[in-house]
Amino acid sequence: MPGLFIRRHAFAVSGFCKVAVLYVHKDQKSDAGHYEIQHTDEPAFFEIRAYYGASKLPFRFMASFINAYRFFIAHRKGFQIIRKEFGKPDLLHVNVLTRIGCLALIYRIFSGVPYVITEHWTRYLPGMQSYKGWFRKQLTKLVVKHASAVMPVTLNLQLAMQKHGLNNANYHVIPNVVDTRLFTPAEDAGNFSRKMFLHVSCFDDNQKNISGMLRVLKALSEKRQDWLCTMAGDGKDLQKMLAYAEQLRLKDAFVIFTGLKENQELASLMQQALFQVLFSRYENLPVVIPESFACGVPFLSSDVGGIAEHINEETGMLVKSEDETALLAGLEYMLDHAAKFDRHTIRQYAVDHFSREVIGKQINSVYKQVLQQK
Repeated sequence: MPGLFIRRHAFAVSGFCKVAVLYVHKDQKSDAGHYEIQHTDEPAFFEIRAYYGASKLPFRFMASFINAYRFFIAHRKGFQIIRKEFGKPDLLHVNVLTRIGCLALIYRIFSGVPYVITEHWTRYLPGMQSYKGWFRKQLTKLVVKHASAVMPVTLNLQLAMQKHGLNNANYHVIPNVVDTRLFTPAEDAGNFSRKMFLHVSCFDDNQKNISGMLRVLKALSEKRQDWLCTMAGDGKDLQKMLAYAEQLRLKDAFVIFTGLKENQELASLMQQALFQVLFSRYENLPVVIPESFACGVPFLSSDVGGIAEHINEETGMLVKSEDETALLAGLEYMLDHAAKFDRHTIRQYAVDHFSREVIGKQINSVYKQVLQQK
């Protein structure tokens, strides 16, 4: 799952230019000082995965310093393989700040190769506490300032970054990608005796507020019984949510937990849903929303992050975050009206805004602009 959005961007832009991907990750189980380099056999792009052993030192500062050094060495090892295969790159595309951005900035200084940034993180959003530390903030400002372009996945994220002083004259909002060939409308509706709607997430209750949704579902079950909520996904709070659903007497009676579903299994679930639902406290633009649109399925969501940029009266419904009364009313409305949404219109919106071809073309357009100005 780490890097999934980035992987889809790489696939999208590989239709327009030659792409090599370097993915570096810390391996907590590996021996200290150990490096493992893997070349994965991808048809669309050349991919190197470099893993480095995590420091086992009990002193946090020393462990962090050693891990940063090994992160740099793993990048160098992977980058040398890519250089040997393709030669000097025309451009570097950084995904997720800040460390990799520092490496790109150093490479630009010594080689003249420009870099662009795509940012996905919610850490810049109001109320988040994960973007902190004077040194980190100064480095991030420097990296963003010297990038040739910055491509956040929503306008909301761009504005949040700019409020933190992450200024650049060349911002471009380019959303995440959906495989519109995999996520397609169903030929036949799902065969359910009750109306089925779907929730898909990483089961992080602090972000997704699944416990709040379960409380609302309990209230809904006391008003009407013509529905079934399927919850798909895995994560740190899955067992906690299973226990809470059991406590509320929802599990199996009104709420079904499927565990992690991916690719065709996930697409099939979405195709069968009357609508999808999220009750998040914060988001940028979760990819389940455009995936749902690609299946022609409307979406009920809390109005947070960049979600309102894409959910409107033609594609779904928004409710206030943490307003459980509003979510209850929204669920009742969607149970009664979701079938009236124009599924072709919703599907076409996804194709026009999130397909590989559209996103790949947008990213490649930024590449061309940068290289022309080089």
